[in-house]
Amino acid sequence: MPTTKKLYLKILFSILLLSAFFSCDSKKTEQTVSHKNPHEITFISVSEIGGHLGNYRIIKVTKDSVFAEKGMTANQTHKKWGSAISSNTWKQLVSSIRIVDLDHIKSSPSRQSTDGTDETFQIRTPKKSHIYVNAYVDTLHYKQLQQLKEQLDKILPKEYK
Repeated sequence: MPTTKKLYLKILFSILLLSAFFSCDSKKTEQTVSHKNPHEITFISVSEIGGHLGNYRIIKVTKDSVFAEKGMTANQTHKKWGSAISSNTWKQLVSSIRIVDLDHIKSSPSRQSTDGTDETFQIRTPKKSHIYVNAYVDTLHYKQLQQLKEQLDKILPKEYK
């Protein structure tokens, strides 16, 4: 198979996978609820998608639950896990995020087209949805997202870290 055709297929697969990821949020997170604080975080999602074998790990967190899935498209493996979380756990997760700094975080170009992995964060408030791709390049503002990842690793089972 020609190299250009393989590259075309990889780019097409990446686009389809990312679009499926962003359209698959559960109905529960889509419901509009009247919030007292428009800067309150209502949903967090962290994903790592890409690589030459099609690896993916997706974590979605709301005030009362955490859901994780991971797999590899090359060998068609897929695992899911979900659990309830306490309000204290939620508060600990969001404590590292400063809402006022979210507008300053910068994304970087996708690396999936070169067999790289894209790290995507989505943080929703009632007012706005913040989405970042490969924000680790923004070393000034990435620290709070790194702390969020570390907090998530504390509540996830070993096989989803």
